[in-house]
Amino acid sequence: QVQLVESGGGLVQPGGSLRLSCAASRSISSGYRMGWYRQAPGKQRELVAHFTSAFTTTYADSVKGRFTISKDNAKNTVYLQMNSLKPEDTAVYYCKAIDAFFNSYWGQGTQVTVSS
Repeated sequence: QVQLVESGGGLVQPGGSLRLSCAASRSISSGYRMGWYRQAPGKQRELVAHFTSAFTTTYADSVKGRFTISKDNAKNTVYLQMNSLKPEDTAVYYCKAIDAFFNSYWGQGTQVTVSS
């Protein structure tokens, strides 16, 4: 199993930036596929970005060109750099890990609010 702890959320004005962090309790350099999801009020949880392999990433169309997922294997941490934020990016953002047996692990989430 792996425990995930997100941080970095907050209130930001439209056009601003935030960087979310997801700290894992064990190594993520292999054996886990990492990703970020979000859930807005009254909506289903949706994929934001994830690693499809060690170096390949996929993004939701709504965030392409604005968000970047990255990871630091030495720190067991995955990041989500969010630029040019819009009010519709407001949501709780969750980190997810999938292991080699396709078990999913979720963090507790971090709130991102984009408002003037």
